[in-house]
Amino acid sequence: MQSTAPRHFSMLREFHLADFFTLGNAACGVGAVFLAMAYMASHSLTHFYAAAVLAPLAFIFDVLDGRIARARHQHSALGRELDSLSDVISFGVAPAALGFAAGLQGGWDAAALIFFVCCGVSRLARFNVTAEQLSGASGKVKYFEGTPIPTSVVLTGVLALAAWQGRLGDALWGGVWQAGPWQLHVLSLMYVLSGSLMISKTLHIPKF
Repeated sequence: MQSTAPRHFSMLREFHLADFFTLGNAACGVGAVFLAMAYMASHSLTHFYAAAVLAPLAFIFDVLDGRIARARHQHSALGRELDSLSDVISFGVAPAALGFAAGLQGGWDAAALIFFVCCGVSRLARFNVTAEQLSGASGKVKYFEGTPIPTSVVLTGVLALAAWQGRLGDALWGGVWQAGPWQLHVLSLMYVLSGSLMISKTLHIPKF
């Protein structure tokens, strides 16, 4: 049987230093999802806070990978795809999982969380497709169409504050409404707002 080890090492050789920071971003996102699930099982705020802390840590990795790639002039298609996939996990799936763990578990809440993640995926896909057009002659993208997906760290910050004030579960700010067959927590609307801002084509955010 032919060994696949050489192929694996060949793939690793294609990675640049910035790509490992990108993987650090992804690792933080996966860890946050696991910790959100651990909180649901244990109801230990330590797990909840740890999941929330991984969001800004993922953001730091996300910033560093871009700066390292620019400093070393090592941009690549692989790096761009890694960055997008990592961002989906850390700034899309992880904040949604933490929101669900915090108590956004009604039917409309789930719809809001799914909408948020789908907006994040669409936002990243659109950016990857249009980045070349937006970069112009300079080769650098001057602005984002819609808010960047890492802005979802604000959502995890809000949830961490709610946890610190003992406002999780039934005590979530804004309370809960019964809308038809499903429940809606008012706090889930911040996910709808965040997702809507991400997919906006009229909102231009300068890229520094």
